[in-house]
Amino acid sequence: MATRVLGKTGRTMSVTAMIRAMRPHHWLKNGLVFVPILLNHDVFDPHALWLGLIAFVAFSLIASAIYLLNDIMDVEADRRHPTKCKRPLAAGEITAMQAYAAVPVLLAAAFSLVALVPQPQPFLLSLLAYLFLALAYLLVLKRKLLVDVLGLAAMHTLRILAGNAAAAIPVSSWLLAFAMFLFLSLALVKRYTELRLTQDQSGLKKAGRGYHAEDIEALSQLGMASGCTCALIMALYVDSANVKQLYSQPKLIWLMCPIVLYQMARIWFLARRGNMPDDPLIFMIRDWRSQFMGLVVVLIMVAATFVP
Repeated sequence: MATRVLGKTGRTMSVTAMIRAMRPHHWLKNGLVFVPILLNHDVFDPHALWLGLIAFVAFSLIASAIYLLNDIMDVEADRRHPTKCKRPLAAGEITAMQAYAAVPVLLAAAFSLVALVPQPQPFLLSLLAYLFLALAYLLVLKRKLLVDVLGLAAMHTLRILAGNAAAAIPVSSWLLAFAMFLFLSLALVKRYTELRLTQDQSGLKKAGRGYHAEDIEALSQLGMASGCTCALIMALYVDSANVKQLYSQPKLIWLMCPIVLYQMARIWFLARRGNMPDDPLIFMIRDWRSQFMGLVVVLIMVAATFVP
C-alpha cells in the first residue's frame, strides 16, 4: 500500500507517486559524473569516489526538480501521449501544487552539497549552468528545431564537467569533444523516437515541438553522422599526448573504436525499427549488450594501463 501524507491543499499525497514523479530511474544518467574519475585512473581512490558521489546526488536532486516542473508544464500533452499519460501528475496521482512545493526543497538540498567539495566555486558554477540550461530547455529550447537536441547534449556534457569540478580533475578537450557528439547522437535518437510515436503533423504541433513528420529522415542521418564522429574522435585521441601519459600501451585504445561504431550503429538500427524507448541513454545503461560492450571497454583500458 502506498504511503500517503496530508499536503498543504488538504489533499492526501502518495509518497511513492511523488518519488516516481522525481524519476529516480533517470538518476542513472548522473553516473556520468564518475567518467572523469574513471578516465583519470582514480577509481580506487575513496576520496575521489566520495566527491563523485556528492556530484551524483546533487545532479540527481536538481534533475528531479526539473522533471517535476516539466511534468507540470506538459501535463495536458502528457495525458494525450501513449506512454507519458502514466506519469503520476498526468495520471492524477499527485497535484501540481504538491509538485511545485517539492521543487525548492530539492534545489536547496542539491546546492547545500557544494560546501562538501574541495573547490566549491567551479562545482557551484557547473550546477548553476546545468540548472540554467535545464530551465531554458524547459521553457524555450525544447520547442526549437535542433536547438533542443543541442541543449540535451550540452546538459549531459555538463554532468561530466561537474565530475571534473567536484573531484578537481583537469578538463580534457578530447573527452568534451567525444561527449558532445555522443550525446548529440543520443539526443537525436530521443527526438527521432518521439517523432515515430506521433507521425501526424497536427499531433506534433500540439505537443509543442518544432519538428514535422517529414523531418524524421534528416534526424536519422544527422544522428548517425554524429555517432560516427565519436569513433573518429576516439581514433584521433589514440595519438594524443594525453594517452601516452595515461597508458603504457596506448595503441590498445584503438580497439575501442569499433566498439563505439557498433554501439552507435546498433542504437540507430533499433530506433529505426521502433524498438527504442524514450531515453536511449537509460536503454544503454540497462541493455545487457551495452553492458557487455562497456565491460570490454573497461578491460581494454585496464590492459592498456598495466600491460608492460
